Amino acid sequence: MSAPPWRIEIAEEVPSSQTLVAARAEAGEAAGLALLARRQSAGRGREGRAWRSPAGNLHLSVLLRPAVPARALPQLALLAAVALHEAARPRAPVRLKWPNDLMLGEAKVAGILAEAALDAAGGVRHLVLGVGVNLATAPPLPDRATAALGAEPPERFAWRFLSCLGAWLDRHAAEGFAPVRAAWMAAGPAPGAPVALRRGDRRIEGRYQGLAEDGALRLELDGRVLELHAGELEGN
Repeated sequence: MSAPPWRIEIAEEVPSSQTLVAARAEAGEAAGLALLARRQSAGRGREGRAWRSPAGNLHLSVLLRPAVPARALPQLALLAAVALHEAARPRAPVRLKWPNDLMLGEAKVAGILAEAALDAAGGVRHLVLGVGVNLATAPPLPDRATAALGAEPPERFAWRFLSCLGAWLDRHAAEGFAPVRAAWMAAGPAPGAPVALRRGDRRIEGRYQGLAEDGALRLELDGRVLELHAGELEGN
């Protein structure tokens, strides 16, 4: 899909920008809506985790309507991560953690929650990208270190991210997933780095071997390379 025209709406406080944008998508809102909340009272991350949302940080949900099958959604999440890395890179030497977390050293500074609604034929009705970036403050998390990029007006960062996202959507439409994959790997872990992937109660330890052509994580384990499509990476 090519990039839609972006339009940012700013709300002082909402329960969850992600929930509101999804509801507007169901009501027929056009692609390109970006809802920026100064604060959220019920922000959320992956796997239902609470996401603390103080003023001064970025809390943004972006509506897309990609004409792609459901199997292509993980590639769009990786594309969004590449755009986020590009937007944040002028502020700090950030790296990507699979699939779409942004790290400063061993600390998390940003993440993306990608949620889609599908139609009966397996196509995508809409995709909402929830982007949370620690700018002014780094709210603590119980299971990982956090850091902040440094104070900046959230709307300025939002426009920079949308500009990067639009450029990558246009490039993806013209060239496919290959340049996205290459850009993600250039910003991700070093090949051969020891990592662990948690999938439910199972923990898989191995060495990172890049991304497969469809965006799956390639992990070397006991002399063979697995291609894993789901889970949460612990090491970077």
